[in-house]
Amino acid sequence: MDGWQDLTRVFREFEKSDQRILVIRGAGDDFCAGADLDPSRINEFQTVTDRHRRMKIVGETALTLHRLNKPTIAAVDGVAVGAGMNLALGCDIVLATARSRFSEIFVRRGLTLDFGGSWILPRIVGIQRAKELALTGRIVSGEEASQIGMVTKLVEPDHLEDAAISMASELAKGAPKAQMFAKQTLNASFGMSLEDALSWEGQSQAILLGTEDAAEGVMSFNEKRDPEWKGR
Repeated sequence: MDGWQDLTRVFREFEKSDQRILVIRGAGDDFCAGADLDPSRINEFQTVTDRHRRMKIVGETALTLHRLNKPTIAAVDGVAVGAGMNLALGCDIVLATARSRFSEIFVRRGLTLDFGGSWILPRIVGIQRAKELALTGRIVSGEEASQIGMVTKLVEPDHLEDAAISMASELAKGAPKAQMFAKQTLNASFGMSLEDALSWEGQSQAILLGTEDAAEGVMSFNEKRDPEWKGR
């Protein structure tokens, strides 16, 4: 459980920092195998209340990632299953290798989706495909994940780090405030009508048109140079 709280803390520190892009990758050969299901700890939380309190910590980590106003990249190699798969899909961009293996493994452990999987997955692959993946818990190869839209780009294992750096550099070319509003609008779009989306866009654009970065964007375009964003 400390791991989820540590991850939440890292996300919040990143949000407050001057860093522009967050890249999440595994420390070893795999991305993330999900939560620790050590048999000796499975009954550690005896009551429904205790277990629900535990899951609220997991949910808070997923929500903190989702609410980040800056771009996030998952660089996936090896296993990304259970909460690890949903951690990857919770990022804005997912890079993966052919060696990657994804699974909503929960049902094969007598459990249901968590870390936002029930919300994220159908928005990416559609409800029918999401049901199939959730109800079977089968392994999805990196190639299939790319084909069904779970992965933004498939790269060779040896090129994953370079691909993540290249994508981060590309994302850093965008204005910070503009990216913030774009993320917020897209994240909320499935719960909005077209009228709501147009209203949100109008309010966001009205704010951005008065920023220093918008002026810099126009000036740099006319002067045929790269913009120098200040985030204000």
